[in-house]
Amino acid sequence: MNTCTRSLGRMLWVLLGGCMACGTVLAQLTAMVAVEPTARKAAHSILRTTAETGLSKASGQTVALTTSDDMADVMRATRSAGHDIFIGPAQVAASALQRGYELVGATQKSEKYLLVGLAQIDAVPAMKGRRLYLPQQDSIYTYMARGLLNEAGLSFQDLRAVQYEKFPQAGLTALTLGTADATVVREEDWAEWSAAHPNAARVLATSLPVPGGFSIVVKKDLPADVRSRLSQWFSVSSYASGLPPAIVRPETIEYRRVAELGLFTPTSLPGVNRITAREAQTLQAQGATLVDTRTEKEFKTKRIRGAVFAAYVEKSLKDVAFNAAQDDFQALDKLQNLDKTKPVIFACNGAECWKSYKAAKVAAAKGFKSVYWLRGGLPEWDATGLPTEGG
Repeated sequence: MNTCTRSLGRMLWVLLGGCMACGTVLAQLTAMVAVEPTARKAAHSILRTTAETGLSKASGQTVALTTSDDMADVMRATRSAGHDIFIGPAQVAASALQRGYELVGATQKSEKYLLVGLAQIDAVPAMKGRRLYLPQQDSIYTYMARGLLNEAGLSFQDLRAVQYEKFPQAGLTALTLGTADATVVREEDWAEWSAAHPNAARVLATSLPVPGGFSIVVKKDLPADVRSRLSQWFSVSSYASGLPPAIVRPETIEYRRVAELGLFTPTSLPGVNRITAREAQTLQAQGATLVDTRTEKEFKTKRIRGAVFAAYVEKSLKDVAFNAAQDDFQALDKLQNLDKTKPVIFACNGAECWKSYKAAKVAAAKGFKSVYWLRGGLPEWDATGLPTEGG
């Protein structure tokens, strides 16, 4: 091989190596900034080009950033893991954290949300047949409203109307104008508005703390060093792009609660007695039948000692206004020696499991005279230290 050929070979090797390196650098990551319709001002402060440059430098890869205030579209993107990075309100992070993402942090401390209604509405149950104003169907305000109503045994279907708009604080204005009976607001906004409009409305329910501002999550399958550099950028350098640093680290349970809002069972069920695990144990000792409505696999793995198996096959919505005709609870009719005049207790997997709630309601409708609901289910029974079996 002559010198010219060797030189050409070295040049080709360098070029190929350089292209491979370029391929690594040019591999693109995508980031989504999700904006609540009531917080557009926060999005306008973010300088997209500056953010892209900063994120690209931090990750060592080109980052393309987009912004959306269509929360339904954003939530679909989290469910399909459509971006490498999500920057958005708590419900966006909560959804992503269940689908292969990890939390970097939040830009503001946690805050509470209030369901407020006109002065003549004295409690949440009195919201039945009333009008509710909310910003958007997948906004954090709607999540809060659904959860707070469900806790009181109400559904959106129990309301006369649910009005969705996009304007900041317009819910409180709607109360003032008489075009809505209730709305959901941040505790901070309520304090300011109620001081200017004393006695115009009242607080009907208050949420638990919810992560505030923007929450940032990144895909877990990104290389560890890339995730580390991105976290560092969001914590220290993001302010140059107009995004506050993500220096708050909310508890994981706060995001879990947001993800489950509207999915939790109410705290009471008309016509049915809600009981604790210890009360269930006492009734069981007195001859009550404790029915486990979970799947057969769950029942065989671990169950309350002495429980009988009758699976509630659930297809209806997790809602107080569920359609029992869509579900299958024939297992209840097949239980031998189940006397409708004697106490029966229904249990499943805790407060977020609707099977025992629905089973208790169906049993009461079928003529069972003494129906009890162990809302905390197996988790509460186990945590109380009561005996289990199976597995």
